Amino acid sequence: MTVLLNIEGLSVRFPTARGDVGAVEDLTFGIRAGETVALVGESGSGKSTAALALSRLIPLSAGCTISGRVNFEGRDLLKLPIDELRRVRGRRIGMIFQDPMMALNPVFTIGWQIGEALREHFGLSKRACRDRAVELLSQVAIPAPERRVDEYPHNLSGGMRQRVMIAMAMACRPSLLIADEPTTALDVTVQAQVLALINTLKSEYGTAVLLITHDLGVVWETAQRVVVMYAGRKVEEGTRSDVFERPAHPYTQGLLRTASLAEGADGYLPEISGTVPSPFEMPAGCRFAPRCADARAACAALPPLKRVAPGHEAACVLVEGGVR
Repeated sequence: MTVLLNIEGLSVRFPTARGDVGAVEDLTFGIRAGETVALVGESGSGKSTAALALSRLIPLSAGCTISGRVNFEGRDLLKLPIDELRRVRGRRIGMIFQDPMMALNPVFTIGWQIGEALREHFGLSKRACRDRAVELLSQVAIPAPERRVDEYPHNLSGGMRQRVMIAMAMACRPSLLIADEPTTALDVTVQAQVLALINTLKSEYGTAVLLITHDLGVVWETAQRVVVMYAGRKVEEGTRSDVFERPAHPYTQGLLRTASLAEGADGYLPEISGTVPSPFEMPAGCRFAPRCADARAACAALPPLKRVAPGHEAACVLVEGGVR
């Protein structure tokens, strides 16, 4: 399949009173057309920051520095003039934000907000936008779409608001959908419905999906490939079966143990000991070394990504394989 999005050495740094800190460092991976890639890791690993940075949605007032290359459909998004970038966002790249209540504007109707991208990118009339909004609400299984289209975000449940976000993101049939924790704060039944909806729309439109999540159950159900991040860096990448059945990095192994929810011999649920390092006190080498039971002297140097198997790599000195 054609590579749709190719991220090379993406780094994001924020200024603070104690100096610049790196939220994302040297992140590299790609997404093929029609593929779902999951970006996983604990809270604070840099997943959402990376997604916002590649689409240049981090506010300029944040004073951050973004470097690297983000090649999307043959163009580097980090170098596009803002007018050209606006023609890409919404039209070629759709985004489902983590909190729909914060992302939706409380003073505009659902229909107006869905139609905004259609007016901007296709110049549709007010009537045509409303008709398309009703059609989209129907596609995302919102009941009584002809009535809901004229309602406001506060009139809808959390699950319905998330469906509206999906309708907005898919309005222009983008080639890439970025879904940032799309099932957070939803009950299990609604989570399953939202995931099924994303998969259905992906199948219908051939859209690629970048799924940002910490829920490994969601990853198993939806993703073809997985990128694991820890403390701003990629530590492992591979197919879903590679990462879930043959994890190579100790951090990935720990994540899978904690996700199993099976009690250990001591009667307690498994956990990864220690805490994520402070951005002001990052270890010089492997950032997971202070929490790793298998750490050794060689971990004091930054481990290179090593090839575990074709399409599977991990940044760990314990990996027996060639350097990428």
